[in-house]
Amino acid sequence: MASLKELKGRINSVKSTQKITKAKQMVAAAKLRKAQAAAEAARPYASRLAEVMGSLATKVAGQDNGPLLMRGTGSDKRHLLVVVNTDKGLCGGLNSNLVKEAKLQARALEAAGKTVTFYLVGKKGRAPIRRDYPNGIAAGYDTSLVRTPGFDEASAIAHELIAMFEAGKFDVAHLIAPVFKNALTQLPVTTQLIPVPAPAVKSEGGSVVEYEPSEEEILEELLPRYVTTQVFGALLEREASEQGASMTAMDNATRNAGDLINKLTIQYNRSRQAAITTELIEIIAGAEAL
Repeated sequence: MASLKELKGRINSVKSTQKITKAKQMVAAAKLRKAQAAAEAARPYASRLAEVMGSLATKVAGQDNGPLLMRGTGSDKRHLLVVVNTDKGLCGGLNSNLVKEAKLQARALEAAGKTVTFYLVGKKGRAPIRRDYPNGIAAGYDTSLVRTPGFDEASAIAHELIAMFEAGKFDVAHLIAPVFKNALTQLPVTTQLIPVPAPAVKSEGGSVVEYEPSEEEILEELLPRYVTTQVFGALLEREASEQGASMTAMDNATRNAGDLINKLTIQYNRSRQAAITTELIEIIAGAEAL
């Protein structure tokens, strides 16, 4: 049985931990509102860009001289999984769910006879993926060098991916990133990134749209921007998901610390009362012996 000094030390230790988790929860809650607003503000732009691309893609569909980013290499043997993890921990099961989704996709592709490599964004998912695929890491990007990754970082990642695609290092790239729903729910989602899938375009009621310059020239400029926008949206969703998961995890940790403090306090009081009772019995027994 632990002594009173040991119990008191454990109580003080848990109280210190509780202060840290409470502070982390408050910081995450403060950052969540801004990160959520940024992620939600980027969604309409990405949606509208997809609609414009859909309109353009229908006019160049089937052309052999179309942009490489849209028509692809003609093969789907080599697949690249772009996994967007966080740079910091203490955010619940967010990173483990992303890694689980990446491994699930990799096993499914390998079962279909495809070759799989990884492009890793963020630090936390590297170790478990590298452990299972030591020779499958094609490249990566370290976002921990900046406090909050922005469009410049997304542009650098997209340009590197496009350069790898044009160099023939892969045929198809899939983006695996979290989608922020709320502070309790962040879902890992896999979408095709390269070649750019032709989005479904809504019917415009028979209206005719003429483009100047040609559709091919516009797509040559628009496709890299679309890839950058998708990566940028994934980074924004990651930031919001990280803060939401961190706030939830730290709230649970704070509650668990409180419960543990209560249990240890009860145990401490009982041990202290037992020690006092033992001392009183010894004093009374000694007085009667005299």
